[in-house]
Amino acid sequence: MEKYLIPVKNLLIEYSPKVLYAFLILIIGLYAIKLFVRIINKILNSRHVDKTLQTFLGNLLGWGLKALLLIAVISELGIDTTALAAVIAAAGLGLGLALQGSLANFAGGILIILFKPFKVDDLINAQGEIGVVKEIQLFTTQILTANNKRVIIPNGALANNNIVNLSAEGTLRVDLTIGVGYDEDIKKTKAVLMKVLTSHPKVLSDPIPTVNVLELADSSVNFAVRPWSTVEDYWTVYYDVIENCKEALDAEGIEIPYPHVVEVRKK
Repeated sequence: MEKYLIPVKNLLIEYSPKVLYAFLILIIGLYAIKLFVRIINKILNSRHVDKTLQTFLGNLLGWGLKALLLIAVISELGIDTTALAAVIAAAGLGLGLALQGSLANFAGGILIILFKPFKVDDLINAQGEIGVVKEIQLFTTQILTANNKRVIIPNGALANNNIVNLSAEGTLRVDLTIGVGYDEDIKKTKAVLMKVLTSHPKVLSDPIPTVNVLELADSSVNFAVRPWSTVEDYWTVYYDVIENCKEALDAEGIEIPYPHVVEVRKK
């Protein structure tokens, strides 16, 4: 028994201080990491950084520091950490290569949250979709289209392409084209169309709505009808003005040309 107990005793004498120090480093390190992450979160919160980004950065910082703490504890026990560091680096490289697309989306999400090209409830035109932003996540952004479709756009593509923020200025110009016959009086037509715009309750007076000759088309004189509205009233103004222009022109006897089919009969 003495033969086996003496080596065990020697091992305990040799490694007990190392184990104790490693345990103290672990306890103190975990407490310090928790305190440090809490301080960073308070700083981010005071600077009004997005909550989603706050949580992610806090978790990323916490896990990164814990990995370093683990290496320090293992090193204190006398274990060579060179091989462990190499394994972690190789695993990180492999994971990065496997998740290239996801990392691009994540980076795009960080850029969107930091630089704020748009925010929740903004109307945007991006990736061929027009809709209201409902949620900005780290990897994707969700928008709701006018026909109530929820579109999920990867943040990588969103951050690296053009984004039109239709809500940024608070007002939008409604672009309409109304055509009338060549025999109609231009000044009278402009007056009729302008009256439609100025009489609509949701058309803004500032900026001033305009009506101008846009082009001399093949079978019509086309007018650029340009009312302004708030973002919320855009579609109301769009549809109302088209309908009201048609009714006003009909009431004044102004012709809106349309294709005619002429039937030719052989004798």
